[in-house]
Amino acid sequence: MSFHVQVNGQPSGAEPRPGQCLRTYLREQGWFGVKKGCDAGDCGACTVQVDGRPVHSCLYPVVRADGREVTTVEGLARDGELHPVQQRFLDAQGFQCGFCTAGMLMTAAAFTEDHLADLPRALKGNLCRCTGYRAIEDAVRGVRHVERPCAGQAVGRSPGAPAGPQVVTGTARYTFDLEVEGLLHMKLLRSPHPHARIVSIDTSAALRVPGVVAVFTHEDAPAALYSSARHEHPTEDPDDTRVLDDTVRFVGQRVAAVVAESEAAAEEGCRRVVVGYEELPYVLDPEEAMAPGAPVLHPKGPESRIARPEDNVCGEAHGETGDVEQGFAEADLVYEETFRTQRVQHASLETHGCVAYFEEVEDTGEERIVVRSSTQVPFLTRRALCALYDLPTEKVRVVAGRVGGGFGGKQEMLTEDVAVLAAMRLHRPVKLEFTRAEQFHGATTRHPFTITVKVGARADGTLTALQLRVVANTGAYGNHGPAVMYHSIGESMGVYRAPHKKVDAYSVYTNGVPAGAFRGYGLGQVTFALESAMDELARRLGLDPLVLREKNVIGPGEPMEGPLGEEDLHIASYGLDQCLQVVRDALADDTSAELAPEGWLVGQGFAMSAIACGPPGGHIADATVKLLEDGTYDIAVGTAEFGNGTTTVHQQITAGALGTTVDRTTVRQSDTDLVRHDTGAFGSAGTVVAGKAVMKAANALAERILTFTAEYARTPRSLLRLTADAVDCDGRPVPLKELFEAARGRGVELRADGHFGGSPRSVAFNSQWFRIAVDPDTGEIRILRSVHGADAGKVMNPLQCRGQVEGGVAQALGATLFEQVLLDERGEVTTAAFRRYRLPAFADVPRTEVHFSQTSDAIGPLGAKSMSESPFNPVPPAFANALRDATGIRFTEAPFLRDRVWQAIDAHRRQGGPRP
Repeated sequence: MSFHVQVNGQPSGAEPRPGQCLRTYLREQGWFGVKKGCDAGDCGACTVQVDGRPVHSCLYPVVRADGREVTTVEGLARDGELHPVQQRFLDAQGFQCGFCTAGMLMTAAAFTEDHLADLPRALKGNLCRCTGYRAIEDAVRGVRHVERPCAGQAVGRSPGAPAGPQVVTGTARYTFDLEVEGLLHMKLLRSPHPHARIVSIDTSAALRVPGVVAVFTHEDAPAALYSSARHEHPTEDPDDTRVLDDTVRFVGQRVAAVVAESEAAAEEGCRRVVVGYEELPYVLDPEEAMAPGAPVLHPKGPESRIARPEDNVCGEAHGETGDVEQGFAEADLVYEETFRTQRVQHASLETHGCVAYFEEVEDTGEERIVVRSSTQVPFLTRRALCALYDLPTEKVRVVAGRVGGGFGGKQEMLTEDVAVLAAMRLHRPVKLEFTRAEQFHGATTRHPFTITVKVGARADGTLTALQLRVVANTGAYGNHGPAVMYHSIGESMGVYRAPHKKVDAYSVYTNGVPAGAFRGYGLGQVTFALESAMDELARRLGLDPLVLREKNVIGPGEPMEGPLGEEDLHIASYGLDQCLQVVRDALADDTSAELAPEGWLVGQGFAMSAIACGPPGGHIADATVKLLEDGTYDIAVGTAEFGNGTTTVHQQITAGALGTTVDRTTVRQSDTDLVRHDTGAFGSAGTVVAGKAVMKAANALAERILTFTAEYARTPRSLLRLTADAVDCDGRPVPLKELFEAARGRGVELRADGHFGGSPRSVAFNSQWFRIAVDPDTGEIRILRSVHGADAGKVMNPLQCRGQVEGGVAQALGATLFEQVLLDERGEVTTAAFRRYRLPAFADVPRTEVHFSQTSDAIGPLGAKSMSESPFNPVPPAFANALRDATGIRFTEAPFLRDRVWQAIDAHRRQGGPRP
């Protein structure tokens, strides 16, 4: 056939493959700004324009583009000038990870005044998982938020993300945005059974498929057990996983890996592999899994560090302070209820995946394997690969490009292990990229929790006792299981004073998709239960829920006491009172009830939460800052960037310490070959741990430069001052370029290192308040007002920090209102596409008013505290409390689906319940 298309003004006559979509065609031509997010036209990340009209290129057959003009995000800028919509996205910083941004831009670039008048409809085809949409709306409407650099005044201001120009032009390079010569493609055959033993595998038919190079099974994989979870201390997680196992424990577990010259051949090879299974009994409910006679999922020895494998208990914790029975006896009112939370998918728009290939080390000429991965933990992944394949660290390099969203889901090793196996055996580059369906079947979810809360109080609201029984469903494998369980019962209980506290917690194996790290790390699930219970307790005592909280929360300098203890946790700054005042102020000036339609039920509610700044047990960061030949500064730090904004903060810290501007600093990161060790971008550690290491390095370099200059310029040290591009020597500027040359001539390198081990840790606080309206005839809910109080210590970058809060609130609203990963009676995921698993769209998310506490932390760098995970936690209980206020019904199970709400209201009416 004769096929011709103009792409960004350039002719492309490459013939498409039969049935090929426009997205894959464009990416094969090197237009990597076109992203893959969903495979089904649901997310909009692949949006391009065909003859000026936006289309989802993953649904658009490339043959339809014959004779047409296709524009990708790379083609928006003309003659070196950004398109106006690109500039507006830069000015408003209308992105975080940026993976959706190209699609957003291509949609917005075609907007008319009619589109701007109805943005919920205009943007319904484009999803963002990071921002909460306020920044995107501001970008579309031309609202500027980014501040210009100012020497020596970087911290506390809002400079734009350094990768912003690359994000809006489509030149930022994510995991798969590269060309690798001789690339092979891997596809995984997955188990159709929830629990089975593999008795035979016949790969002969698969190997006869044209293009198939190899098939790997459990017979080819290492026998070693490990955990896919990545922590600084590997012993935090049970070793219960193999690269490829001869026993499968959930529907979707990988059984074999087929490697071929094309994805199509690899997929066909998977269909041709014949597997013989001996089906085994399975269990999906964690309570049943702990009961006598339940099938045992992991009959392993103590070396796997499973708490009670014979009872399917992956981990457990028990503790008591005081005597809870005495505390309940002293109470005037005891409230007890069981709450449940569901599985939630991270739904980062960039799916899991990696490319493993070989490179020659320049200095030695020796060969090593390189893994380019969408990971939050490059150093920990390298460590795990070295242990698994018995390789020295210098033989493995792990690189994270720009990561398209994480939320804890990429604190796992889910693709790198099997891709490296194939690459090492075949000595060719191998790519493994999850489809959106595989994200649901083969990645991880948030842990489903069942929490029984029992709380007692005197008539005046003083707590006498607090007791929790927590059961976390960790799924088929224990990655993060014990750690999530422990974290869930820490700050959630510790934030309240009670003389008697008790907890019994269990992380339990079942034959479902494994759970893992997710924003809040268990704390959000228990906070939902405990904050709902506190609200109900206040109502039953006839007290203001806000007054009840203020009466019982810990104060400045008080220890966070729980049944299990927190040895290195300190309240190094206290903004909880200000967070609660935000709620009081919202109540005082609220008129949003007037927005409710006539006949709808209106209610308000709030919740609060506390969270540690960083994970327990140590979180290590090493950083280096050095002066470069051109008088700018280089920052080398290992933490990954996926919209969390740490790169900008690290530049701000460095610029402040060195008296320069952020645009005179550059960052190297997320590459085990270029930077020193970093535990990873999780546990809200990017600012408070890696940032502190950067601060120490920058401060040390400032001192070293000034000391060197005093000698070089023969000027007393006390008269020297660093400026943007020089050292001011009592009124005479000595350029940094000159100092670099002088130092080099004397054999001196102007550089310094910084290190922080992540301990001690401080505590951040949050509050959330909603006013909502509920239609009693349909169950529809509208959010009339959303207000959030955040104690982030010294806010390093107000624009980015606000974005983290807004994104956390939006993600939590999804989990509160409609997101849920559903399993059928055999444990198979039935919501394995965005159109079955509903993500919050522009129309679903309110503009949340964000108020920061005015505090400065004694532990965090320059007074900062973490604020990436914590905004999520108070949202579900605040909404539940508002729903209780509106309907008079206590909803104890998330999500609050419209049909559930209507059914509960209808049942309440039928039973003669009072109208709220």
